[in-house]
Amino acid sequence: MADPSSYRPKPGEIPDSPGVYKFRDEHRRVIYVGKAKSLRSRLANYFQDVANLHPRTATMVTTAASVEWTVVSTEVEALQLEYSWIKEFDPRFNVKYRDDKSYPYLAVTLNEEFPRVQVMRGAKRKGVRYFGPYGHAWAIRETVDLMLRVFPVRTCSAGVFKNHRQKGRPCLLGYIGKCSAPCVGRVTPEEHRELAEDFCDFMAGRTGTYLRRLEKEMTAAAEEMEYERAARLRDDITALRRALEKNAVVLADATDADLIAVAEDELEAAVQIFHVRGGRVRGQRGWVTDKVEAVDTAGLVEHALQQLYGEERGDSVPKEVLVPALPVNPDAVGQWLAERRGSHVSLRVPQRGDKKALMETVARNAQQALALHKTKRASDLTTRSRALEEIAEALDLDSAPLRIECFDVSHLQGQDVVASMVVFEDGLPRKSEYRRFQIKGFEGQDDVRSMHEVIGRRFRRYLAEKDKTGEWIGADDPAQAPADAAPGGDAGDSGRDEDGRPKRFAYPPQLVVVDGGAPQVAAAQRALDELGIDDVAVCGLAKRLEEVWLPGDDDPVVLPRSSEGLYLLQRIRDTAHDFAIRYQRSKRTKRIRTSPLDDVPGLGETRKQALIKHFGSVKRLKGATIEQICEVPGMGRKTAESVVAALAQAAPAAPAVNTATGEIMDENDGGSTR
Repeated sequence: MADPSSYRPKPGEIPDSPGVYKFRDEHRRVIYVGKAKSLRSRLANYFQDVANLHPRTATMVTTAASVEWTVVSTEVEALQLEYSWIKEFDPRFNVKYRDDKSYPYLAVTLNEEFPRVQVMRGAKRKGVRYFGPYGHAWAIRETVDLMLRVFPVRTCSAGVFKNHRQKGRPCLLGYIGKCSAPCVGRVTPEEHRELAEDFCDFMAGRTGTYLRRLEKEMTAAAEEMEYERAARLRDDITALRRALEKNAVVLADATDADLIAVAEDELEAAVQIFHVRGGRVRGQRGWVTDKVEAVDTAGLVEHALQQLYGEERGDSVPKEVLVPALPVNPDAVGQWLAERRGSHVSLRVPQRGDKKALMETVARNAQQALALHKTKRASDLTTRSRALEEIAEALDLDSAPLRIECFDVSHLQGQDVVASMVVFEDGLPRKSEYRRFQIKGFEGQDDVRSMHEVIGRRFRRYLAEKDKTGEWIGADDPAQAPADAAPGGDAGDSGRDEDGRPKRFAYPPQLVVVDGGAPQVAAAQRALDELGIDDVAVCGLAKRLEEVWLPGDDDPVVLPRSSEGLYLLQRIRDTAHDFAIRYQRSKRTKRIRTSPLDDVPGLGETRKQALIKHFGSVKRLKGATIEQICEVPGMGRKTAESVVAALAQAAPAAPAVNTATGEIMDENDGGSTR
């Protein structure tokens, strides 16, 4: 625990101007990011008597080992930079709202020739119009089903669309009138796009004009005694009104607004957001967070606004944002929102009328969300804490292992040998820090030797960085990732410079778990001993009897079958096993899919596909002359000669066999040779 006075900046060093500051711990990890109108005044508050600080602030400043800052021109720039750094560094003492799920949106792909209506989750894509978010995907499908009879827009996937286009006949929706069947040319691309745009206008709240137009058409059809058409229009109007009933009017005058409410206690806070478009509630979402920093309701609102609109542009930011309390500097936040929308945004607290009444409803939802979260979280926290305590007791550790790393080796009969590393912190998976390795030190199958290599590679960078800096390098330090391991990817990633960019790899675990018994454990311990690392515990979990093996022990530690500690170790081991198998399978699939054309210098994927498409198969390409290959668009004579030479050197492929009949398939015509 550091004394804040040990890293306090000298008087006069801190500028009296707007800026953003970062506190780092002894491992150089960024643990807190903040902004200030005056850096000098704000940072001075952190270096007063620790006893006078809020308990959470006191914990932060005593955990930190240094502070640094960046000066900006305006408070709006400070707000943007603070958001970017919080997203980049993921500081442990900052409030971070985390969605408990990926909310579904109703999306219209206006970036396609024939726009498609569908359910979408995840990151928003350019050229796609979004409506929502909705609480459930089935709510979107119900709404779309009602509207397709009026706006028969395509809903099928690209594969289905292409299939029916080739067949020349539409799908069932085309026959029952819920799709305009652009796949068979019933409508032109322009007519179909107009349908999609009308659909978007209706979903955006411009409903009255469209309904009145349909009613006039229905009346005119009836007067002209076109009763079938009038009946169809009547049913269309009924379907649209039913769709509207699912989103009741809550605000008059077609208001576009987001209402944000906060429920909090000393430890946690819940945020609920209602998205109102055209006066109707179009979506709802919510977050829950730990209050790891000393923050009031205004601060929680500001963090929520950053989370909600940090990646948004244009109409995704509404004209009006209603909150329970204004941020400390509402003008700067309002200007930041306006820049993201491209026009003025009203940020205010509702005082009376329908908006205040709706805000009370949103607040009740926030209270219920917080109560439900605390009910679920209580058992989860208790269980995880008990599991970690049981592991510490069984392995005779000084304290509960808050960070556990598990390693597993995978291969198929000695080929494509790979390894995985998964990370659990506080009993929960930290997927951003998972790693995958290729075994490079030798060929063939040897799990013990592979485990020794992987553990050595994982920890070797520690000593290199310690020699450079004289201290251990933290998980978010830029240069700590070994050059042979990449996040969620293959070997080959390298460290970065010393400006603090996060690279979560080398933060030291308290416990290393290996998938295996005594031999694997001994190999892991030997790797640590060779590097002189003596403050990381090692154990192995053998699958056969679920025994826990410790280095140098002749007998395993047997945890009770009902033990929460054993369950957590099993979960960590199984996660590492699955992660390794997925990587091994992907490498095997990639190896199997290799072609002799892969070795032709200068031949890219596009020209490979052109060759296969022109000749039909690699076998037919082998029989082609240089002149015939040159006939393929984009193929020069030099490349054609290289193709012929590569195919001549390639070993003949094994014949394909029809597994149903046992016949050998002829690659030329897809038939069999007898």
